[in-house]
Amino acid sequence: MIKIKTREEIELMRESALIVSKTLGMLAKEVKPGVSTLQLDKLAEEFIRDHGAIPGFLGLYDFPNTLCMSPNAQVVHGFPTKEPLKEGDIISIDCGALKNEFYGDHAYTFEVGEVDEATKKLLKVTKESLYIGIREFKAGNRVGDVGFAIQEYCENHGYGIVRELVGHGLGKKMHEGPEMPNYGKRGRGKKFKEGMTVAIEPMVNMGTHKIKQLKDGWTILTQDGQPSAHFEHDVAIVDGKPELLSTFKYVYEALGIKSNEEDEFRHEFH
Repeated sequence: MIKIKTREEIELMRESALIVSKTLGMLAKEVKPGVSTLQLDKLAEEFIRDHGAIPGFLGLYDFPNTLCMSPNAQVVHGFPTKEPLKEGDIISIDCGALKNEFYGDHAYTFEVGEVDEATKKLLKVTKESLYIGIREFKAGNRVGDVGFAIQEYCENHGYGIVRELVGHGLGKKMHEGPEMPNYGKRGRGKKFKEGMTVAIEPMVNMGTHKIKQLKDGWTILTQDGQPSAHFEHDVAIVDGKPELLSTFKYVYEALGIKSNEEDEFRHEFH
């Protein structure tokens, strides 16, 4: 079910989203060779609780951790483990926080040390496709417009778009309507209206779009073992236009990256 939010509710959602953004920023300094994803998970849980929120994933659908940690060929929903990260790995960190009854849900794929050029390009194109999709999330457009824009951009670069996993509406529940696939046809699907809030999250594979699931019932991998990238933002429709609630600003500050990619989606309202 799609829940339309008031301006006040959108501001509460921004608080939750920004706690996740700051958590990812804190983790950006810690992601390096030799660190285990379980160590990162503990840091994230402490950080979220210290900021007056509850880890959004912990216990949700019986998930046992604060973070979904998905390295290399894992697409999403990987468990944190004691295994240390290695030079050249990539790691998708997906994080949720619950505050004031609203969820934030936000992800970034990090490079571990020096990563090869082909993988760097996969990450770059996937992140670019996220903003290309967000641009289509505006009043009067439809779900298929976002999916089509992401799919076209990524497939033009020769990548596979995961079909079985999708973005989603977000609010007092982690998963509300509408589902937000990263593929589709223009003009199809639910129409976007003022006050809608969603998590848009391209999941893009270097090779085939096909995936498989481990016996743990959670971890999703690419079928061909090639790397997968995942970036996610929380977005609201305000004055008919997409308004970012989450930000990669804290990640970029930690990593020394300069970027103005988010500027067009910040029309701060109060």
